[in-house]
Amino acid sequence: MDTLKIALRIRAFRKLKGLTQLELAERMGVSVSVLGSLERGTRKVDGKLIRRIAEVLDVKEEELLDVGQERRA
Repeated sequence: MDTLKIALRIRAFRKLKGLTQLELAERMGVSVSVLGSLERGTRKVDGKLIRRIAEVLDVKEEELLDVGQERRA
């Protein structure tokens, strides 16, 4: 999956959970600038960050990566 699609899913799940970028960044232990660059797709998301985002947002990593959608396509 490309970086932009992951970025959009991170942003969408964050908003669904009612969190601001600041709140999510604080819970993840990263700066707002790191989270902002992830959500804009200008920073590649590594496995460690995906795990942390999924944990904080209480979603499965696969949901962030949209693994099921790629298999159906």
